[in-house]
This record gives sequence, C-alpha cells and structure tokens, in this order.
Amino acid sequence: MSDSIRILIVDDHAVVRKGLAMVLRLEPGLEVVGEAENGRKGLEAAQSLNPDIVLVDLVMPEMGGQEMALALRKSNPKIKIMMLTGTEVDDRVFDLVAAGIEGYVLKNIEPAELVRAIHAVMNGEAYLHPDVIKKVLSRMSSQPKHSHSISLTPRELEVLEWMATPNTYRQIDFVRVELDS
Repeated sequence: MSDSIRILIVDDHAVVRKGLAMVLRLEPGLEVVGEAENGRKGLEAAQSLNPDIVLVDLVMPEMGGQEMALALRKSNPKIKIMMLTGTEVDDRVFDLVAAGIEGYVLKNIEPAELVRAIHAVMNGEAYLHPDVIKKVLSRMSSQPKHSHSISLTPRELEVLEWMATPNTYRQIDFVRVELDS
C-alpha cells in the first residue's frame, strides 16, 4: 500500500470523523492513517503520522482549523491541506487560500466528489467548492478597479464563473484543454 494516499481526518464531531473514515476506506488507493478531534491533536498527529493530506474542519475547540492549517503549513509544507466545513463560506477562506491550502470543501459534498477532490489536490491541483469560487468572484468584482489586487483576463474570469456552476468533469476537462493550448 505504499502508493496509497495517506489521509488524516481532523474534526471535533466523532460521527463526521468516523463517517468520513468509513467512506474513504472503501475507496481503493486511499488509506485513513488517523483521526483527531481538535486542531492541537491534529497537528500532533500530522507530525507523527506524516500523512499525504489532512482533511481539517474549520470550526473546532482548543485549536480551530484555520489556526491548525496555518501552523501545519509552516511546520510541514509538504502535507496537503483540505479544509472541510459545514459553516457558510466567510472571509477566512481568503487567509487560508493565501496561506497555501490546496482545497476547501463544504460538508454537503457528495462522497464521490470528495474522493475526486482529494485526488485533484494530490495531483497538484487546487480544489475549491463552487460556493468558495462564488465568494472569491464576489470579492473580486466588488474591489475598486484601481486596487492592487490580482487582475484576471476576461477569459480567466469567464472560466472562474463557469467553474462556479455545476458542470460535468468532461466539460471541465474540455476547458482545461482549451486553457492549456
């Protein structure tokens, strides 16, 4: 199982941790190596278990997901981080994305989509839930044109907006091919 993706799940709700672990263990090529109930224990587990990716709940006691993700990014930048939250997308997403997390999903994600998200992140891609993309686009469109923010071409904005709507993976691959060429 050396080529399996090693996963650590950090969430304060036992039923969520156990449910995620059960779903992910059914998937070939994925190995759940540990679970933790808060950010402090998650950080310790990440250091000792050395997972490939950590699924981190945003809101937890003792040490929240954002604090844990930022600390993990500094202490072990090779571990991929995917935020997993049931709360509404808020401004914390900007700090987390700026810190280099690779994924941000909502807990209402379908299991098969979560598996695809994990594989995407492990293949070096960023994975953002469509609601997160909408939040980013909303923030970008509300910024004054003279601000020093990152500017996107009309085509890049079009692709971002398109990504924020439900599409099939065949359609997404088509856009990826167009962007690569």
